[in-house]
Amino acid sequence: MYRFSNTVIGFLNLFTLLASIPIIGAGLWMARSSTTCENFLQTPLLVIGFVVLLISLAGFIGACFHVACALWLYLVVMLLLIAALTGLTLFGFAVTSQGGGVEVFGRVYKEYRLRDYSPWLRDRIRDERDWNSVRGCVVGSRTCDKLAAWTLFDYMQKDLSPVQSGCCKPPTACNYDTTTIMESQDADCYRWGNAPNVLCYECDSCKAGVLETIRRDWHKLSVLNVVMLVLLIGIYSIGCCAFHNTRRAETDYPYGENRIYKMRPRWDFYW
Repeated sequence: MYRFSNTVIGFLNLFTLLASIPIIGAGLWMARSSTTCENFLQTPLLVIGFVVLLISLAGFIGACFHVACALWLYLVVMLLLIAALTGLTLFGFAVTSQGGGVEVFGRVYKEYRLRDYSPWLRDRIRDERDWNSVRGCVVGSRTCDKLAAWTLFDYMQKDLSPVQSGCCKPPTACNYDTTTIMESQDADCYRWGNAPNVLCYECDSCKAGVLETIRRDWHKLSVLNVVMLVLLIGIYSIGCCAFHNTRRAETDYPYGENRIYKMRPRWDFYW
């Protein structure tokens, strides 16, 4: 039991060390692609992969080879990682608490309004350079091509993803009857175009559909972060025990004497 915590922390860090390799590989593979959607996650994946690699390596060396300075560095970085992940999780829940879409009468799908989302998300999507990048991703995914052959019956009976609802069609309330005065209609009704490269890609509803997709994914990530926090706190506690054991071993046996030999009774004293 003296070095049980060292063994456990060593195995845990060996597992995370091996797990970081495919994360880094995925980031490097995305770097070779010219698709905007894939490059969007390249930098976060590489950063996460290398951070996990370095932390796991320091923890593995410190626990298995009883290097106190490596374990100390491991615990400091782990504490910073736990603090950062806690802040990111709280921020994620705050940002994703708004939105969700509104029901459309007579339809299965929902429609999304840009004003329903948090100001921070709205500011990100309204930036022209960021939106051009996201717009290129949406167009390149050919999501709207799946709806090209839909009839009115399909729109009434089938569900739509947030991006399909916001980018591939005009708002349901739009009225394009030329005999009707249209001044009171939503501005997105005038941004809509039938051309495949136009559609409603410049509509606020399209931006809201993208934000809804981000909101859902980020909310799932925040829930996963809570699980990761519990796991990291448990690993950190075991790491503290391993660090204490390593420091005690260095203090009690500074020259590397065999502990079993030191504790063995001197039977020759009785002869």
